[in-house]
Amino acid sequence: MDAATLTYDTLRFEYEDFPETKEPVWILGRKYSVFTEKEEILLDVTSRLWFTYRKNFPAIGGTGPTSDTGWGCMLRCGQMIFAQALVCRHLGRDWRWIKGKRQMDNYFNVLNAFIDKKDSYYSIHQIAQMGVGEGKSIGQWYGPNTVAQVLKKLATFDTWSSLAVHIAMDNTVVMEEIRRLCQSNFSCAGAAAFPAVESDLLYNGYPEEAGVRDRLSLWKPLVLLIPLRLGLTEINEAYIETLKHCFMMPQSLGVIGGKPNSAHYFIGYVGEELIYLDPHTTQPAVEPNESGCLPDESFHCQHPPCRMSIAELDPSIAVGFFCNTEEDFNDWCQQIKKLSLVRGALPMFELVERQPSHFSNPDVLNLTPDSSDADRLERFFDSEDEDFEILSL
Repeated sequence: MDAATLTYDTLRFEYEDFPETKEPVWILGRKYSVFTEKEEILLDVTSRLWFTYRKNFPAIGGTGPTSDTGWGCMLRCGQMIFAQALVCRHLGRDWRWIKGKRQMDNYFNVLNAFIDKKDSYYSIHQIAQMGVGEGKSIGQWYGPNTVAQVLKKLATFDTWSSLAVHIAMDNTVVMEEIRRLCQSNFSCAGAAAFPAVESDLLYNGYPEEAGVRDRLSLWKPLVLLIPLRLGLTEINEAYIETLKHCFMMPQSLGVIGGKPNSAHYFIGYVGEELIYLDPHTTQPAVEPNESGCLPDESFHCQHPPCRMSIAELDPSIAVGFFCNTEEDFNDWCQQIKKLSLVRGALPMFELVERQPSHFSNPDVLNLTPDSSDADRLERFFDSEDEDFEILSL
């Protein structure tokens, strides 16, 4: 049995509560105290969309697997980080899920975009099949870079969210490229910039007026994903402070990565421990009930979240940020620049105004499998995550 397919059922485990500590708890840009805000911490965590292995969903591709147990954990983590972007886009960071409370339509629109069926924007079916075109067979392990590249492609079909997705390769974020991408739907002045709204905007059951509003926007909301290698076989401790600061930024979408063999969605930290949502639980696939409503309780983790030492983190990760407006992006850039001045915090990536001349086109997908690094390092993350440089002191 391939080591990457090992699985376990986390619901059988006893969950530790948050430690009684004076250290602040950071969850996706929000700072909490365990002593005075414990309920708020747990409510924030529970409100994140939690995607796990599922079984008995329609066969992928019509004849493929009906469960992703053992192989889909990184795909589920990709769904979680992208779902957080959609929640910020359509509901706002302050939105909270309360069990039994009626939710607004936009919440169910977001949730439906990830349901396990072939026509949902970001379903396991879409991610697995889009990966086939990038050299990944259905059921094959993905790393953080692969899932980021696939989600970027799928987002182009999501006219309701109208996101600009940028994947920063070579450890470098080029501000000029991002501004060009986010302002791409305002190409010229006057009425010609707004072509007639076509009926195809009513896509996947989403409202037509959303497309009209977004065509009039000067800035497409940005999902920025940065695949990184923070060491060879283990994380270089020089990056730990910088990684922590990423969870402190209001634009934070968290981090996807994990330990070898098991992917996690990291949403924050306390002290020297990362806080994460774990996809390694197999739940039955969910269908709308007779009244057309989607039972949603299984998409929210209703026990204290998992924690692990930062030092145990696999060095292959992807860090995510969401900038709803140009002001958000400018603020993010300023924070990254200040972070480079923090003592003892080694930058994980470089922020530059223009693309250096020696760069290849960062938007070209190059996901050709190459097993040399994986063999050499005896790791189980897929080797396309070695396409970018190893960061070192």
